[in-house]
Amino acid sequence: MHELGVVIEVVKTVEEFSKKNGLTKIDTLVLQIGELSSMIPKYIEACYPAAVDGTLLQETQLKIEIIPGNAICQKCQKVFNLLENSNKCSSCGSEDWVLLCGKEFMIKEVIAC
Repeated sequence: MHELGVVIEVVKTVEEFSKKNGLTKIDTLVLQIGELSSMIPKYIEACYPAAVDGTLLQETQLKIEIIPGNAICQKCQKVFNLLENSNKCSSCGSEDWVLLCGKEFMIKEVIAC
C-alpha cells in the first residue's frame, strides 16, 4: 500500500506550511483525489490515523473530495465520465478523447481552528 508513504509526505508538507504560517492547530485537511489516480480513497482514510499519530495533525479531520475522470470527445466535443461510459463517448461512442481531469492528487485546503 503506497498510500501510507504518500500520506506521510502530505503530513510533512502540511506541517511545514503550518510552521511557516504560524498555525498551531488544524481542524480539517481537505484532499482532492481523482477517480483515475493511483490513490485509493478508502486506503488513504485507513492509513491516515497512523500517518498523523504524534504530529500537529493528530486531531485533524480528513476530508476527501473525489474529482471525476472526465474526458472530452474529439469527434463531437461532448464531455463525459470515462468510468461510467467504459472509455467511450456517451454521445457518439467514439474512443477518441482527451482527458480533462481525474488523475489529480492535491492538498486542497488546510482549515485552522
